[in-house]
Amino acid sequence: MIVVRITMNVLPQKRLEVLQTLLSMVGPMGNEAGCLSYAAFCDIEDNNCFSLLQEWKTREELNQHLKSIRFGVLLGTKVLLSEPLKIEIHTVSQAEGMEAVEYLRGKRN
Repeated sequence: MIVVRITMNVLPQKRLEVLQTLLSMVGPMGNEAGCLSYAAFCDIEDNNCFSLLQEWKTREELNQHLKSIRFGVLLGTKVLLSEPLKIEIHTVSQAEGMEAVEYLRGKRN
């Protein structure tokens, strides 16, 4: 699995414009081939900071997304940002859930 986090620090006067762009993109991007999840978040301490969190089945499917027109629209918001957007791409080879926490805390079933 591939996890992508994009962080955007928006110019205060452009916040609504970026928010509308992000909201219009989340649904369609989440329906792209290979996309496991796609969500937008607003920082609770800084209303001008947004994060996009994406999960992809394979790097190849992510690469197709990165070359897409929709992703190009996202890159086009750079003129509305107070600093360059930050993109982090992580390859996840193993994932654990609540069972790992319960095991470590001694709650074995």
